[in-house]
Amino acid sequence: MSEEILVNVTPRETRVAVVENGMLQELHIERGWSRGVVGNIHKGRVQRVMPGMQAAFVDIGLERAAFLHAADVVRPTPVNGDGEETALPPAPTRPIAELLREGQEIIVQVVKDPIGTKGARLTTQLSIPSRYLVLLPRNRVVGVSARIEDDFERQRLKAIVSQLTPPDIGHGYIIRTNAESQPEEALAEDVAYLSRAWALIEQRSGPAKVGERVYEDLSLPLRAVRDLMRRDVEKVKVDSRETCDRLRAFAAQYMPGLDEKIEHYGGARPIFDLYGVEDEIQRALDKQVPLKSGGYLVIDQTEAMTTVDINTGSFLGQRNLEETVYRTNLEAAQSVARQLRLRNLGGIIIIDFIDMTDAEHKRQVLRQLEKALARDHAKTTVYDFSPLGLVEMTRKRTTESLERQLSEPCHECGGRGMLKTPETVTYEIFRDIVRQVRQFDAQRLLVIASPKVVTRITEEESAAVAELEEFLGKSIRFQSDDQYAQEQFDVVLL
Repeated sequence: MSEEILVNVTPRETRVAVVENGMLQELHIERGWSRGVVGNIHKGRVQRVMPGMQAAFVDIGLERAAFLHAADVVRPTPVNGDGEETALPPAPTRPIAELLREGQEIIVQVVKDPIGTKGARLTTQLSIPSRYLVLLPRNRVVGVSARIEDDFERQRLKAIVSQLTPPDIGHGYIIRTNAESQPEEALAEDVAYLSRAWALIEQRSGPAKVGERVYEDLSLPLRAVRDLMRRDVEKVKVDSRETCDRLRAFAAQYMPGLDEKIEHYGGARPIFDLYGVEDEIQRALDKQVPLKSGGYLVIDQTEAMTTVDINTGSFLGQRNLEETVYRTNLEAAQSVARQLRLRNLGGIIIIDFIDMTDAEHKRQVLRQLEKALARDHAKTTVYDFSPLGLVEMTRKRTTESLERQLSEPCHECGGRGMLKTPETVTYEIFRDIVRQVRQFDAQRLLVIASPKVVTRITEEESAAVAELEEFLGKSIRFQSDDQYAQEQFDVVLL
């Protein structure tokens, strides 16, 4: 599989696209005035403890107070009379009031950006990522990514990291997927880098003021190289000479050998246009996604969940209905996985595949979906078909979806996605005219509305207007205004 990473840099916006076999799979956006805060470590102050929610709200210097659940609070390790640490009993989580108090200053890390009306999500269980490892301060566990499936390789990596970290240091590590097949020297470099990073955080944490950031994750281009660049990535193309040089220096220091894959793109044509990425971004904002077979998906993102509906469309098949449905669902499963990744859709996702009666067909569609999701960097969990024929799944969400990063609610419909018809607005106007005449004394009335509504009233409802004038004994005049939205109107008494 051919994979390339494209980096587009402009003065106020940086975009990173992951392209596999010529098709856009992921898009990451960072704007100068609204950089994400996931991974950043702050000194915060507990504003309010909520025992009923088992959570606290913490001021970390953002616009809205951040949310910290009791399950995400590190419990202090008790010490026995000999000065040795003693093991804490496992869950249940202790009451939040025993863990935190209002006004307390704590060091916290952001695990979710503010999304919609919700503030950022926090944890006191800090973690510092590098190329191959994630440092877990004050936690002695050494874990291995579940995506490294070979048992021998898992044991080899675990043994190397355990050997590189003496037990008296008191830190733990998670070995990332990128560490697979890496030599001991590469892991040793990461351990040294993480040790320096943590020492700096500890040094800054003491004198830091409330709301101050004591650690900031890398900028988007550097994060992309750190997290997305693997041996099977063919090229990283950057359209900024300065950013390209910075990425090469970073890769040369932390990923020897991979820096040669980073190259500057100096073509006259914009790099995203060259690869068709701009067109793909526009299509990723549409609700409907066409399938090659003639079928299509309909994707709806709501506050509670995302729903995906699959339809056969114009696909008629060549054998029978069950075979047509099966083929459409197989193609849809691949497309759904790509769209979730491309649109960065997270949380609860409900997929309404076309009804199938064959149990084996259902299993194959589910396998196809899981296989297509395997390359997704976000954690996904897929459940079996429900009694209603729906597939429920979850995808970890840490940032806003692509649609909500690039769009805002419609000013005309208030985000409903629908407008009242001219007919509905017409009858609202008639009711408002009657209401106004009964409240106020006036001989004539002027109604100002959108051209579409006024055209309907003066042409299709002219008889109704004449009846209304006779009933009220008033003269009514209508005036169109291009500045008025379809649902907007004013009744003026003259």
